Amino acid sequence: MLYPIGVQDFEKLRRGGFFYIDKTELIYKLVTGGTYYFLSRPRRFGKSLLISTLEAYFKGKKELFRGLAMERLEQDWTAYPVLHLDLNIEKYDSTDSLYNILHEALSAWEDVYGRNENERSLSLRFKGVIERAYVKTGFPVVVLVDEYDKPLLQSIGDKPLQEELRSMLKPFYGVLKTADRYIRFALLTGVTKFGKVSVFSDLNNLKDISMDRRFVTLCGITEEEIHANLEEQLHELAEAQGMTYEEVCANLKEQYDGYHFVENSEGIYNPFSLLNAFDSQNFGSYWFETGTPTYLVELLKRSHYRLEDMAEAVTKIDVLNSIYGDDEPLPVIFQSGYLTIQGYNKRFGTYRLGFPNKEVEEGFMDFLLPCYASVKKEKAAFFIENFVEEIEGGEIDAFFHRLQSFFADTPYELIRDQELHYQNVLFIVFRLIGFYVKAEYHTSQGRIDLVLQTNRFVYVMEFMLEGTAEDALRQIEEKQYALPFRSDTRKVYKIGVNFSSQTRNIEKWIVEEMA
Repeated sequence: MLYPIGVQDFEKLRRGGFFYIDKTELIYKLVTGGTYYFLSRPRRFGKSLLISTLEAYFKGKKELFRGLAMERLEQDWTAYPVLHLDLNIEKYDSTDSLYNILHEALSAWEDVYGRNENERSLSLRFKGVIERAYVKTGFPVVVLVDEYDKPLLQSIGDKPLQEELRSMLKPFYGVLKTADRYIRFALLTGVTKFGKVSVFSDLNNLKDISMDRRFVTLCGITEEEIHANLEEQLHELAEAQGMTYEEVCANLKEQYDGYHFVENSEGIYNPFSLLNAFDSQNFGSYWFETGTPTYLVELLKRSHYRLEDMAEAVTKIDVLNSIYGDDEPLPVIFQSGYLTIQGYNKRFGTYRLGFPNKEVEEGFMDFLLPCYASVKKEKAAFFIENFVEEIEGGEIDAFFHRLQSFFADTPYELIRDQELHYQNVLFIVFRLIGFYVKAEYHTSQGRIDLVLQTNRFVYVMEFMLEGTAEDALRQIEEKQYALPFRSDTRKVYKIGVNFSSQTRNIEKWIVEEMA
């Protein structure tokens, strides 16, 4: 089977005989049910392919839809003028970069539909192109914008630049409202939904379908679609991996499933990672290999965010639904695909968030570790491997000496909030260890309590910043953290650990075996 890895052009996909899961019935429902839409989805989730499919449909390329639901549903096949703007291809480090890409797109459209020298601004030129396209063809215009938010995402942390970019985008996108009479259909896609941009504050006729249950499967792949289209490939993957069919299905689900874009909905698989797994016949971290969330790490550190809050965040719809500034990481984390909806409390209208799957959680923690600890990225996996081996081997002192190295030589400016810094590093390390040994996390008043379990050992740990290792061990006793393991056949160790605010590192640990 020919998998469309990296193929985002619908015509190339169809003419090249690439694998395609038919989404055209949903697309038909979209185009016949409204005019103006916005869709937010994580990167590599098929947004560009959706835009390209819509472009082919609105250009009347019926032959590309042969054998698909659209061929049966559409009867007219009208060719409309289509204005397709892709903002994903530029690096936006100045206003010139945004101006250049908008100018280039407008110039290309003006070559087709004519230009008016009196139209000087980008927004006036855009409005003029739409009007002339309508007059010249006799049909209303289709506007498709891919990655509308790329300039704003890349300027997170640079408020003056972001404001300038917002000021350029506000009147440009605002044309979609003022030129309403000339527009047949418009869709803007992106990773995030930024408030205060006219697309969402002024353009109130734009329907956000990001959390619309009817279109939750428009991008991405469901479990039902896997079994309907890739059953033979599941067996081939099982044979290649030396697994049973059931084991392969469970592994794919653990690695790539788990995205929920609305409460109480079926899980969605990351299509890029899933198809790569079938193509390479291997379970890999494909999503993270295509890019690193540098803007997100900068936001987390600048806002002094407590990473443990990210793992089980509870929030309301208005927080999830739009980004209003650079000081609140949660909506950016959610909309970028690093968190997803895990539960919903109807009584309070609150959403519980969590990591969608193992690929995202492990990849994100791997990426964060060098950003918070004094370890180089290429050595992070080596450190975690050694941590696990020491835990499984009962080498407690070696484990803590290695943990000390994670705090050594950390620049002072990174740990102005010492307690938060310790918590974040420990959270990352123990989350990564938890992929290989059983780990449980409990938090009380800013102190991290941890239980690590292997086949031979159980470690009950208490970490303290203000206090001594003896105090930490005493707290384990007073709160009876080890009590659930009293009858366990494994060796149970109670470990009290304290940090020194002077050395900014682990100062002492005391190990006591449970009798």
